[in-house]
Amino acid sequence: MAATTDDKAEPQQVRLAVRAWRRLGETLSDLMPKGLYARALIIIIAPIVLLEGVIAFVFMERHYQAVTRRLSEATARDISALIEIYRDYNNYDDYSRLVEIARDRLNLSLQVLPAGDLPATRPKPFFGLLDRTLSNEIRKRIASPFWIDTVGQSRHVEIRVKLDTAVLRFLATRSQTFASNSHIFLMWMVGTSVVLLTVAILFLRNQIRPILRLAEAANAFGKGRPVPKDFRPRGAREVREAAMAFLEMADRIKQHVDQRTTMLAGVSHDLRTILTRFKLQVTLLGESKETDDLLGDVREMQHMLEDYLAFARGDGGEEAQPTNVRELLEEVRDEALRLGPDVELKMRRRRKDVIIPLKRQAFKRAITNLVTNALRFGDKVSIRAVSDRQWLRIEVDDDGPGIPPDEREQVFKPFYRLDNARNQDTSSTGLGLAIARDIVRGHGGNVTLGTSQLGGLKAIILVPV
Repeated sequence: MAATTDDKAEPQQVRLAVRAWRRLGETLSDLMPKGLYARALIIIIAPIVLLEGVIAFVFMERHYQAVTRRLSEATARDISALIEIYRDYNNYDDYSRLVEIARDRLNLSLQVLPAGDLPATRPKPFFGLLDRTLSNEIRKRIASPFWIDTVGQSRHVEIRVKLDTAVLRFLATRSQTFASNSHIFLMWMVGTSVVLLTVAILFLRNQIRPILRLAEAANAFGKGRPVPKDFRPRGAREVREAAMAFLEMADRIKQHVDQRTTMLAGVSHDLRTILTRFKLQVTLLGESKETDDLLGDVREMQHMLEDYLAFARGDGGEEAQPTNVRELLEEVRDEALRLGPDVELKMRRRRKDVIIPLKRQAFKRAITNLVTNALRFGDKVSIRAVSDRQWLRIEVDDDGPGIPPDEREQVFKPFYRLDNARNQDTSSTGLGLAIARDIVRGHGGNVTLGTSQLGGLKAIILVPV
């Protein structure tokens, strides 16, 4: 039974480990930079830092420690020799000759102090390589108590050895006890790394700039704005190929739109001519109930034809121009007042009017479609516009019956009709919302629907500025 329990616990531990590993991976993914420039810098910097870390570790491990150990060993050997000389010394009143030998022959400063206790032990330095190495070497060669200070004086190391008759105080330069030229190696390593990284950053910036320019051109084209005139393929071969493919695609799309616009203009002219001739012939028949019905059918057919052509035409190949949003919305409001008396426009007061590149007539048609749709099903309509540095938001609210949430996306399909109170107008072609979304998406934005504070439907236009 215990074995069965262990078998069940093991897969659970594996699942927990896999889950923890995935969570760690997600955390690292969130912390990693998202931009290509930053990621490329990491790709360049990480190997350099790793290589320098390995070199520094090998240098510190082999060269620095080995040289420090040999220097400390030589210093400890000299001190041990001076102690032996002191023990064999005959003149206990004059140690000048011993001090002179230590100074001239061994480059050590010697002072013979009266017998007593050694100073209290000081805290060890954080990087205790010198302290540890020198202590080990002295301990190997001197059997007497000793005290060292490697942090007191910046250029010297103090060593005291307690003997039976005196305390010998030695001062040695730091260059005698450890490898003091390591900072030169570190400076060379850091300096060359800075030079390499500077060159890499400058080179990488020049390689990233054509990609950013391509992204700006594609973004402008996606918003219905013209490609910048100074844009041309630059950079590496792959980037130039991507830029050339983008320009060719943009030309094909523009040519297709121009051909469609030309075709629709011809179709629109021919069909309007036929409808006008048809309307004139019906009028010549005289006034009667039948002719009135025929004229109504002609007007409805003309209205439907205009909607179909507007949907097929889209923005009609119109070029984006700087447009004053307040003036545009005021025009829509004034025209909407002819259909309904209760149309309100709300805009936040600003020092400067909001002016952004728009295909003015097409964008006006999109807003007008939303307002007309609101007036068709509600008695009160409110138009509200707000903007920030990134987005322009226009809301059209009404107090009509609204649209169920599960059908708010379906109504943007061409010719889609609702089976509720908001579909009582049979003269509608079902293209108003589709035309509005198509135009707004041509500006790089979108149209969504929500619930209005007035109790009806809220249509939201969101376009980048």
